[in-house]
Amino acid sequence: MRRPARYSRSPRSSPPTEEVAEDTIAPEAGAPPGEAAPSTAPRGRAPGRAALALTLVVAMGAAAGAGYLWPRAAGHTLTQKDIDAAVLRTLQTNTLPSPAAKAADIIRPSVVRVVGYGEEKKTPEAKTEKRGRNMAKGKPPEADGPPGEVERGVGTGVVIVDKGVILTNLHVVAGADKIRVTFFDGLESPATITGVQPENDLAVLQAQKIPDDLVAATMRSTADLRPGDQVAAVGFPFGIGPSVSAGVVSGLKRSFRSPEGKQELGNLIQFDAAANPGNSGGPLINMDGEVLGVVTAILNPTQQRTFIGIGFAVPIENAASAAGSPPF
Repeated sequence: MRRPARYSRSPRSSPPTEEVAEDTIAPEAGAPPGEAAPSTAPRGRAPGRAALALTLVVAMGAAAGAGYLWPRAAGHTLTQKDIDAAVLRTLQTNTLPSPAAKAADIIRPSVVRVVGYGEEKKTPEAKTEKRGRNMAKGKPPEADGPPGEVERGVGTGVVIVDKGVILTNLHVVAGADKIRVTFFDGLESPATITGVQPENDLAVLQAQKIPDDLVAATMRSTADLRPGDQVAAVGFPFGIGPSVSAGVVSGLKRSFRSPEGKQELGNLIQFDAAANPGNSGGPLINMDGEVLGVVTAILNPTQQRTFIGIGFAVPIENAASAAGSPPF
């Protein structure tokens, strides 16, 4: 698209005009050459004085107008010191969003709440999660839900294809009679499992209804990821969210064995951004809002299932392959 021409806002000067002195009087018709017509100026007043005054006015106006044409002094040239001072003043007088806040804004439209319904689990972990969900809702820890459908697991998912394809953890939806997902705009939809990768505790869901403006997350290779890189975890801890916690990559290629000892996961990203039950299946992102992995586990030597500073995520290379579309 062609850009319109830009024009200077400087005043435009008028073309010069010939000045005719009013005290020059043309000889009357029939007068001899070299003789001027008699002056009609009043007595006692020198002929041409009015014309002289008019000439002075014109000359002064021309001098004033010449100011627009006279070369102006060059403006102050900005130096690096001036630029640094302006940037410093901006930083001191304006509150800029944190990198984690900007990253969360980018990923938020792609994060969904995942709930599995069915017979309530009786495991210690399920009871801990239930107490946490009840307390988060302001209910007594051991309160039961309404009769009918029972939330047997609450987790998080991330949209990887804008047609409603969602990645989450397998343990969030395993054994559920029904699965429902809630999108960023509040739209709720039933979902079905279309693929699983048990060795990485991953499941792929397909939502039956999707928002018109659904945005898929951008995935980023972990090949250049290093300990110390900033990351953020986005999800629904104990059903509250979407919530954001920030930290750094603590280590790479870690292994984790489930508390029951039934499964061991390998090649995991270790991070220290706060994660709790309900964060499972949510995205671990960099400061550009790109998905590096899927949060899958937390390490706690007790049975409390609360965060003590060590979380694990499945690298996105493994997670995307669960959906049959390795991005790298």
